[in-house]
Amino acid sequence: MPPRCSGAATVEHVGLVALIALAFAATLAALAAGGAPPRPAAELAQAIQRHIRCPAALPGPCWRDPLAAAYGRPLAGAIRALAPAPAALPGPSGEPLVPVDFRDCRSASCAAPGPSPAHLTASGRRVTEFTSVDDRRRSGGGVEITYWLYRPGLGWSRALREASAAGVRALASTPLREDADPRLVPLETLAGRNHYDFAPGEEPPWRWRVASVYP
Repeated sequence: MPPRCSGAATVEHVGLVALIALAFAATLAALAAGGAPPRPAAELAQAIQRHIRCPAALPGPCWRDPLAAAYGRPLAGAIRALAPAPAALPGPSGEPLVPVDFRDCRSASCAAPGPSPAHLTASGRRVTEFTSVDDRRRSGGGVEITYWLYRPGLGWSRALREASAAGVRALASTPLREDADPRLVPLETLAGRNHYDFAPGEEPPWRWRVASVYP
């Protein structure tokens, strides 16, 4: 008969359970006191979430910032640092609208700004801006970054930012957080971007004008 096997918890499992218990206790204490979870507890919860999602047995990171994948880490930091604040603008009926991801929001009802957190709309969508880059550093120039903002009923607007090679290096270490406001989506790596249908007056100015990048 084959030898009997009994389960045994690894050090990682025991440590993970302890961390979850600690974060849960801190969150309960904060809620009982009528406040939000303290920042260390929130950061710990995010780290636990990433650890569960990214098990040590898998090679390499299981999540990589889309900006870093499309443009490289130094330029990604500059793009994040220079991103315009996603202001709300009056829509066709006068209601405020924030920029959203056109792939899952095409109506004013899902683009209304939410009270908190700032990076979510009232319907729980992520506030989103799309990016495209003209990088002329190899020829001695700088970088031109275009931020494309879509608001249902208003169509597209854009904001331009420029950075020198030295400016990119200075901003390269900007943190790239998953919950950063706004979410930034590189058009260069957006599959099928040129084939989406839009309502009259909402035709994207970038259609067929942004070269693809394959990370």
